[in-house]
Amino acid sequence: MFKHLLSSSAGDLNWMGVFALVTFFIIFFAIFFQAVLVKKDYVKYMSKMPLEDGHIQNSKQ
Repeated sequence: MFKHLLSSSAGDLNWMGVFALVTFFIIFFAIFFQAVLVKKDYVKYMSKMPLEDGHIQNSKQ
C-alpha cells in the first residue's frame, strides 16, 4: 500500500493520500501516548465508578 501511495509515475504525488496517512498516524500516536501516560489512580477510580451506589460529584484527577 505504501509503495502504491508514494509511487509517482508522472512525477505527481498523491498528496491527499499522504495527508490522510500522516493524519492517521498522528492521531493514533496521540491517543496511544495519552492512554499510556494516564495516571493509574484515575483509571482505577473511573473503572469502579459504575459499580458504586452513591456517586461522588466532585472530580478526582
